[in-house]
Amino acid sequence: MVLSFLAAGFTVATCARRAEDLAGLTAARPGAALYTLPADLSQPADCQRFAEFVLQLGLPLAALVNNAGAYVPGRFQDEPADGSRLRDMLNINLLSAYDVTRALLPTLLAQGRGHIFTICSTASIMPYPNGGSYGVAKFALLGYTKTLREEVKAQGLRVTAVLPGATLTRSWEGAALPPERFIDPADVAAAVLGAFQLSPQAVVEELLIRPQLGDLL
Repeated sequence: MVLSFLAAGFTVATCARRAEDLAGLTAARPGAALYTLPADLSQPADCQRFAEFVLQLGLPLAALVNNAGAYVPGRFQDEPADGSRLRDMLNINLLSAYDVTRALLPTLLAQGRGHIFTICSTASIMPYPNGGSYGVAKFALLGYTKTLREEVKAQGLRVTAVLPGATLTRSWEGAALPPERFIDPADVAAAVLGAFQLSPQAVVEELLIRPQLGDLL
């Protein structure tokens, strides 16, 4: 998604936990209007720090893509009894989006325009075996996105929930499945950019994308 928005001529600010990943991204696009910041968005302080980093650029906010997330499989009955798994999954998959959006929302509302995307999952609409606390967090993220859409639609902001199925990212490394069994990340990026490029009179509220041969369970 970073590359697709850069190719469309936008300035992009992004973050990741690993500075080396950001350095690799920057090196692959020399001269691009790309700003990066190492940050762990499961931490509220880092969410605020990233939002301030974005605002200090002094540019209009065209789109916000909430894409921080992590998947840890397991059944509720096998998770730590102290509830730490659920709290971790909520911090990474739900509260990261809430905290960054909340920090940037005053600017977006003042503009009277902008598009907020949250990267949910097919796990946001159906339970999976071994989904556990991850599934709870993704269901909650879709609920948050729907609520946000209802709250800001009259103020010029568009909100889209993106629900991809199995996408060929590093989270599937080692899976004994052919690449064609997965969604290509470039297709998700193209769908997001396409939804963004609609006129202000239209919004894609939910963007559901699955592998052509169906879900992986």
